Amino acid sequence: MSDRRHGTAPLGYWFPAIFVAILISVFSTQYFAAERTGGVILPVLHWLFTWATHRMLHLFHSGIRKAAHVTEFGIFSITVFRGIRAGRSGWKFNWAFATLVIAVLYAALDEWHQSFVLLRHATPRDVAIDAFGALLAQCFVWGYATRRGPFMAFLPRNAGSAKKLEEMSR
Repeated sequence: MSDRRHGTAPLGYWFPAIFVAILISVFSTQYFAAERTGGVILPVLHWLFTWATHRMLHLFHSGIRKAAHVTEFGIFSITVFRGIRAGRSGWKFNWAFATLVIAVLYAALDEWHQSFVLLRHATPRDVAIDAFGALLAQCFVWGYATRRGPFMAFLPRNAGSAKKLEEMSR
């Protein structure tokens, strides 16, 4: 089989998670504070929704920012799961649980970091939103890893045997 010890993973499986963690840290700087992103997002929202009130546009902006939290921690969760799984196939509860613990701890660390950043503030609500993103991603990972049957419906049936028949008839 393999000469590496059980439970150890080559660093290569962890590079995507490390990269996403670095991106999350960059997004936690003052350059991505609501005041800064609003200067870009609010004019676009105003252009798209000319009928919207000032308050509605700010609510849309806030919603986009919270959706970004869910997305970035969902991606982080998937990449951490990949690092934990380390090339093995399938899904195990302890892999998903360890992934969620790492994601929630990193979300709390990210909020703590933001408490020191100009124009940013830390809230437990954002940790909960990040945790929701990680949990949602793990639900998708579980579905993909354990329920491959529904995904097979999109593939042509007996493609391999049809190809063999065609080759044999030549």
